[in-house]
Amino acid sequence: MKPWKFSRKEKERLLNDGPKIWEAYNSMECQHRLPKNIHRDVKTAIAIARKFNNEVLRPMYLERELKHMEDHDFLSWDILKVAGDWKLYSLFIPKLFGGQGLNFLGLFPFIEEISSVCAGLGHIIFVHYLGIATVFPSFNAKILNKVLRDVAKSEKEGTPRLLDLVITEPDAGTDVQEPLLFDKARIGTDLQRTEGGYLLNGRKIFISNGHLSYWHIVMFWADRKNPAETFIQLVVPNGAKGFSFGNKEKKMGNLGSTASELIFEDCFVPDDMVTLECTDPHIAKSPKGVRWIIHAIVDYVVSSSRAGVGAIATGICRTAYEKALDYSKKKTIGQDLLINHQWAQIILTDMYRNTAMSRLVYMESSYADMLSGLFKLLTKKPIDAILRYTPKWMFALMSPLTGLRLTTWFLRKYYFDWYTEDERNVSSGLASIAKYTCSDIGLINANLALDIMGADGLRHEFGAEKCFRDVKLQQIYESTNQINQMNSFYCLVGSTAPEVEYFK
Repeated sequence: MKPWKFSRKEKERLLNDGPKIWEAYNSMECQHRLPKNIHRDVKTAIAIARKFNNEVLRPMYLERELKHMEDHDFLSWDILKVAGDWKLYSLFIPKLFGGQGLNFLGLFPFIEEISSVCAGLGHIIFVHYLGIATVFPSFNAKILNKVLRDVAKSEKEGTPRLLDLVITEPDAGTDVQEPLLFDKARIGTDLQRTEGGYLLNGRKIFISNGHLSYWHIVMFWADRKNPAETFIQLVVPNGAKGFSFGNKEKKMGNLGSTASELIFEDCFVPDDMVTLECTDPHIAKSPKGVRWIIHAIVDYVVSSSRAGVGAIATGICRTAYEKALDYSKKKTIGQDLLINHQWAQIILTDMYRNTAMSRLVYMESSYADMLSGLFKLLTKKPIDAILRYTPKWMFALMSPLTGLRLTTWFLRKYYFDWYTEDERNVSSGLASIAKYTCSDIGLINANLALDIMGADGLRHEFGAEKCFRDVKLQQIYESTNQINQMNSFYCLVGSTAPEVEYFK
């Protein structure tokens, strides 16, 4: 008899008695559990990004960076159009909605590749898909169909319409991005119910892609004193009455992507552009309660977005290494090349290690997200097959079916009522780890690149100073690293001690 033999029940008890190591294993195992076509999509996405970098970005990104530095109001509309010509804004939109149909898992290494040349454009594309990811958990099929088909159509016509996510407020900051902080948020915007829709008033700030986007996915609260249970998500297009653009922030890095102020002055949003509201019968009557549903919605979105920030930071981390390596191959110290000095070799090896570690961390998070996060339904083999092999013309015939209440009912059951704490903790906790780890490592590599290049590292043409400016934003964006550390504690450490208080 084997000394370690045990029953199924005992095995489950042993797995649950202690750290849930198997959850992390499951996310690594995900790459074997996923349909093979998804892995092909990842490779295709990387190849597209590298070709775009070589043919479009690499020859001109430093010149564009100078233009942004000289004029903070400068917007590279021509580059955005070229990206649209390459179908980069519909690349990961399902064919059901007129997109190119690559699986979302490929988005993360795709963003790393683009960001390895220009973090600004990587940020623009990432935020566009963040907007799509924000609409998705509402399961408002009519709005999804309208907005995503418009993205695909406008891209095809050469006038791409991007999405953004509008949440941050002047006095609320991170509090409106973390469910555990909702009750502490000093919300300044106002939302009033009116005939046929809502009236919005107030300002939103630091909105990435604000001036570049057409569709704005906006978060408001019906009761500012009880935001955790009165959450409302709306879609505001450019040109809506009462909506306007304010200032652009003068940033240190990521200059290609704007950080905008959006202004709402009696901005009317009709009911058919409200994607999600807490008075929805399924949410209001959910057996898990409204707070659970809102927490789940936020976690679904930020779990995917924080892995994306990790991918951007990894791209910058990698560039810092590559710039330092290329410099050391050409720079002569005394009678020898810099790369032949042992101290330089040690630094370059550390930089290579940092890049490899950073990539592993964000990919681990993305695998967890595919297993138990926002995109888990897209990894099911029957769903993947339907989305992949159904002809586009047949999807057009199916379009009216996307509004069926039965579809919405099932998806909300699947994503909210059947969503477990373990799923949430793993996907959200690993996403926060990816965000703060990758951005911290990226900053280390940017510093090392400046160290190894000395005074030359401050010269624009060498590209190292751009890495430093770009990566610093990643430590602040999508909640500060400290907030993400607290979220990881809540999900992965504090969950073992229910009596622990958070954000006290």
